Amino acid sequence: MDAIDHSLIELLRGNARLSYAELARQVGLSAPAVHERVGRLESSGVIRAYRADVAPDAIGLGVTAIIGVVQESSFESDEVIGALRGFPEIESCYFMAGEESFLLKVRVGTIGQLEHFIVRLNRTPGIASTRTTIALSAKWEGRPQPARPAEPSRSGPPSRQGRSASPG
Repeated sequence: MDAIDHSLIELLRGNARLSYAELARQVGLSAPAVHERVGRLESSGVIRAYRADVAPDAIGLGVTAIIGVVQESSFESDEVIGALRGFPEIESCYFMAGEESFLLKVRVGTIGQLEHFIVRLNRTPGIASTRTTIALSAKWEGRPQPARPAEPSRSGPPSRQGRSASPG
């Protein structure tokens, strides 16, 4: 990926509905060249999807919970992940280091629905225990960070050339 690809990604993250002509104008290429670049970014998996950002309350999902899941040691992670995929209430699932194996972001309509979800989750084979925190409100979500070019791998600490080894 070069600087133009990064610019295209930033523009699409800000507004995924920009036309190829508008993208081309902003990066200084032709529309067909931009179309080809965006296609490569899509086929390589850099751009994974285009979605509408919808207010959860507006579609009846006013309760957000963060749930830590401890996996039973006799189960493989893939088995638990497979079971978790079956819960449409789970919006995000992160594999964690630490006591909890997974961290889930769950959206439901009511506290009663959350209670029902937690009961079903705790009955899932491979789940030893859960810990739930309910969000009172979202101050922001999905805030994109600027795309950064991948750093080249280094085989050691950064060079200190040009610096004096003696204290000054």
